[in-house]
Amino acid sequence: MKLVSYNIQYGYGSDGRYDLARAARLVDGADIIALQEVERHWQRSNGDDQPEILSQLLPGYYWVYGPAFDMDASEKRNGRIVNRRRQFGTMVLSKLPIVWSRLQALPLRRTLRPLNTRSAALECMIRTPAGPVRVLSLHLAHIAAEERLGQIDYLLAEHRRAPSEGGPWSGADDEPQRNWSNGEPEPENPLAAIWLGDFNMEPGSTEYRRIVGSTPYHRGAAYIDGFVDAAAVAAEPAADFHTHEKIIDGRLAKRRLDHCFVGGMLAGRVRSVMADIGEAASDHFPLRVDIDLETPGIASGLAGV
Repeated sequence: MKLVSYNIQYGYGSDGRYDLARAARLVDGADIIALQEVERHWQRSNGDDQPEILSQLLPGYYWVYGPAFDMDASEKRNGRIVNRRRQFGTMVLSKLPIVWSRLQALPLRRTLRPLNTRSAALECMIRTPAGPVRVLSLHLAHIAAEERLGQIDYLLAEHRRAPSEGGPWSGADDEPQRNWSNGEPEPENPLAAIWLGDFNMEPGSTEYRRIVGSTPYHRGAAYIDGFVDAAAVAAEPAADFHTHEKIIDGRLAKRRLDHCFVGGMLAGRVRSVMADIGEAASDHFPLRVDIDLETPGIASGLAGV
């Protein structure tokens, strides 16, 4: 299956042009799409409802939107309140149904300067042919490693207790007349997970090592409840592999800030990782991952653990 992660910078390209359709064309065709910096009702993007527009531009997908930033943007018209929310967050689109989703609000450290905003991870459970998988579209803090480490620790703790915590609901319905289950079986909350997004960190950083661990004694080691960098186990990416470019101190910095981390049981299923280097639809480049989620049996049946 083809996965793509893309920080679309609310539709503004590196050329300064606002064009949401341009970003949508780049991700169209992937099986699962994780988008970051998607917004609703901001002046800078013409007051557009970007999740709704993207759903129209990508009509073959199920989708969920998760706002990390939510402010009132309502107005009165003819004596009536038109309720609107100014939002900024992440989105997941999938060719397969998104069985359930939840938004994980990540820890925030209040700043004096510069501007800091709430970050979040949108978690979506998708039943793939290989088994159920939790796919997260996330955007970590941009200011400091200390803040990102707190966010990563929060997500790792949530990840490891997922199977015992359960999904949106669990247990037998003892009030069938109220039909809490809507006639459906208890939804899975599997250990198998894929994290996609803008992590604002580079390979080898302290935050990166917090996710994948230090260099293992055994090359290629993968813990069942841990993560590996998809790019580290894929066929060798291009030597110039990066996902973001910015002028820093007068020099062009090419950095890999966008990543795909896969649960240990998925490590052997990663086929390739690449970036659309040079695309101008955002200040980031789309990250593309080819992973086998079609062959049944994640980790010998541990997907439902």
